[in-house]
Amino acid sequence: MIILVINCGSSSLKFQVIDAEPTEIAHGKADRLVRGSIDRIGARAHLRFDVDGDGTRALRGTEPIPDHEAGVRRALEWAKTVRAVPRVDVVGHRVVHGGERFVRSQVIDDEVVAAIEALDDLAPLHNAASLAGIRACRRLLGPVVPMVAVFDTTFHATLPERAYRYAIPYELALRHGVRRYGFHGTSYRSVLSRYCRLTGTPPERATIVALHLGNGCSAVAIERGRSVDTSMGFTPLEGLVMGTRSGDLDAAVLRYLADKEGVAVAEVERWLNERSGLLGISGSSRDMRELLEREPHDARARLAVDVFCYRARKYVGAYLAALGGAEAVVFTGGIGENSPDVRARIADGLDWCGLVLDAGRNARAIGREGKISAETARVQVWVIPTDEELVIAQDVIACLTPGWAERGGPA
Repeated sequence: MIILVINCGSSSLKFQVIDAEPTEIAHGKADRLVRGSIDRIGARAHLRFDVDGDGTRALRGTEPIPDHEAGVRRALEWAKTVRAVPRVDVVGHRVVHGGERFVRSQVIDDEVVAAIEALDDLAPLHNAASLAGIRACRRLLGPVVPMVAVFDTTFHATLPERAYRYAIPYELALRHGVRRYGFHGTSYRSVLSRYCRLTGTPPERATIVALHLGNGCSAVAIERGRSVDTSMGFTPLEGLVMGTRSGDLDAAVLRYLADKEGVAVAEVERWLNERSGLLGISGSSRDMRELLEREPHDARARLAVDVFCYRARKYVGAYLAALGGAEAVVFTGGIGENSPDVRARIADGLDWCGLVLDAGRNARAIGREGKISAETARVQVWVIPTDEELVIAQDVIACLTPGWAERGGPA
C-alpha cells in the first residue's frame, strides 16, 4: 500500500510517501520512499526534498509556491519523477484539533471536513492548514483515493476529569466544550511505542513523563500507557514557553493589554500566538540554536533560554509528583532531540528525585535515540526521535483494513 502522509502548517507542508503492508507496519517496518518539506508557502518557498538512501536525487532550493495545493502538486510531481512512485493508494493527514467529537482517527468524508472546519476557532494556526491540505489532495488525486484524518488530540482522550476540567462555571464549560484537550498526540504515541520496544516495557505498564520540545512545546504525564495530564489545554497556546507562543499566562493579561494598547482582545491573542515565547522575550529569534549562540553576549537571548528551561523543569517536577514517580523522562521534538545543553538545563536540580544525566551520553545524543541518564539514576532519561508519519500510516491502515486493530494494530 502506497501511503502519502501530509502534515500542513499555516505556511508549511511536510510529506512522506511510505510503502507499507499491514503485517509489517504493525511492527514499525515501512519503506520510506521520499520525504520533504516546504516552508514559507505563499511567497518564495524553501524546498527540502529527499529520497531515502540516495543523496544524489535530493532537492534543495526556493520556488514560488502560492498555496498548499501548489505545494502538494509540487511534492507529488517530484516524487513521481525521482522515485517513480506509481500511484497513491491512500492519504493520511495530521489534524491538530479534534475537539470532543473525534476520539479516534477517521476516514474523511464531507461530514468530517465540516466538523474539522467547525473546530477552526480552537486551533486557528493549524486546522485551517490541515483543511487546505485535505482539499488540495481531493482536487489533485480525485475522490477515488481515500483519506484519513489523524488527530493530535485523540491520545489525550483518556485524561481524567480532574485533569481536563477548568475551574470555570460548570454549565459554561459543558455548553461550549471548554476543557483541556492536549496536543502532540501522534508524537507521544510514537515515542511511547519506541520507549516500550527499547526497554521491553509492556505499554500497559509504562509510566513516563515526555517532553515534545520544538517550535511548539508540550509535556505529558503517561500512566500505564495512558495520557493522564498534559500541558497544552483548550488550544495549543497553554503550557510551556514555545517558539512564538507564550504558554501559561494570567487570563487577565489579555484584557489589560487590549485596554492599554487600544486594540481588540483578538489582536492580543494573535500576539500571544505569533509574537511571544522565545521570540517575544529575546526580541530577535524563535530559534533555540540562534539563541544559544547569542547567549554569551545577549542578555535577552539568555533570559529566553532560562525561562524556557525553567518552565519545562517545573512541569517535569509537577508530573513526577502527579504520577507518584515515573520510570523515565523522554525528550523528543527538534529541540529535545538535538540540544544537549537544553536537556541538561532542564534536568539540572532534579537529582532529588533520582534524575541524573550522564554528561557524555547526553552530549552524544544529537538527532539519534539513546539513554542519557547515569547508570545509577533511579529515573531513566531517554532521547527518542519522534516518527509521527509512521503513526499516521499505522492509523491509515487501521481505519481502512477491517479487523486489523483487533489483530494487533494500533487502536
